[in-house]
Amino acid sequence: MIIKNVKVYGEDKSFKDGKIIIKDGVFAEETECLEATDEKVIDGEGCYAIPGLIDLHFHGCMGYDFCDGTKEALQKIAKYEASVGVTAIAPATMTLPVEELTKILSVAADYGKESHEGADLIGINMEGPFISVEKKGAQDERNIISCDEAVCKEFLQASNGLVKFVGIAPERNENAVEFIEKMKDKVNISLAHTNADYHTAKAAFDAGACHAVHLYNAMPSFTHRAPGVVGAVSDSPHVNAEIICDGVHIHPSVVRATFKMMGEDRMIFISDSMRATGMPDGRYTLGGLEVDVTGNRAVLASNGALAGSATNLMDCMKTAVRDMGIPLETAVACATMNPAKALGVYDIYGSITKGKKGNVVLLDKDLNVKLVVKDGDGVK
Repeated sequence: MIIKNVKVYGEDKSFKDGKIIIKDGVFAEETECLEATDEKVIDGEGCYAIPGLIDLHFHGCMGYDFCDGTKEALQKIAKYEASVGVTAIAPATMTLPVEELTKILSVAADYGKESHEGADLIGINMEGPFISVEKKGAQDERNIISCDEAVCKEFLQASNGLVKFVGIAPERNENAVEFIEKMKDKVNISLAHTNADYHTAKAAFDAGACHAVHLYNAMPSFTHRAPGVVGAVSDSPHVNAEIICDGVHIHPSVVRATFKMMGEDRMIFISDSMRATGMPDGRYTLGGLEVDVTGNRAVLASNGALAGSATNLMDCMKTAVRDMGIPLETAVACATMNPAKALGVYDIYGSITKGKKGNVVLLDKDLNVKLVVKDGDGVK
């Protein structure tokens, strides 16, 4: 496939006029296609050409949830995500009983061994069960437990290595630092749904935790005398931070300030989308709890607390650019390059580079999706 007349997004985070060559499902150099006589040529009509997006924290869409624990759910989710330009996914678990989580991970492991249409399943982000009651959000506190090395290893084994992040609330028990030190070389440890103060969070990051789940949400507020988890992230340059730019979870001014404080290289756009994404308004479930969805706002029916989002990652990226003042060049990196690096798959995904998977999205000047290409084929 040849896609000509496009503004190609490069690893230097800039757009340059040019064309894209995809051969045998991967990006290739122009000289490699000169020998071919049957290449498909697409006129990009001046569109932006960006890598396929990567969502490393979301729960579901189109009425399905990753924690449904079925291959059908995974297939429906993957198909929808690819249709909106998200060509690789690492869905998140909820706080469920250990036995149920192990089963969900096993189903995902089996699914990952097979060939499927839609977005590639390249990881799993475990948002629970090692979290706090105080900042549980839409998680079911009946299933919350303290971080446990044996249980964590059980999760990793059940997933056949797909689990890439395990979230914890380090304030829950005194062995959190020891847990991090033992597990950090086996999986990325993140701080998630935690009520930790600055010093506790900083100790966790110093011990090797390297990721923060949906910054500002489900954690203490960032204030001038009590900077909490956000302050600890700021003071820990090795830590990546997820951020939800759906226009509901974080005020645009705070998003802009966060980029200035943290720097763009470690900010990762996520959608945190739940099963209502792509569906009509109504009542849905998340982690067994009832959720009411109106427009792009999802809240618990019981108390009105935010319960994930109803916005896909592509729309979050657009919102960051259109409504929050984040430059397009920066926003694209936060939805492609940065998550690929955090997942440890930047050698395969995350940029339009020779040898990487031929996943590309064409956006017009208004950032509308005009074409999605996955492994060198158009997505329907």
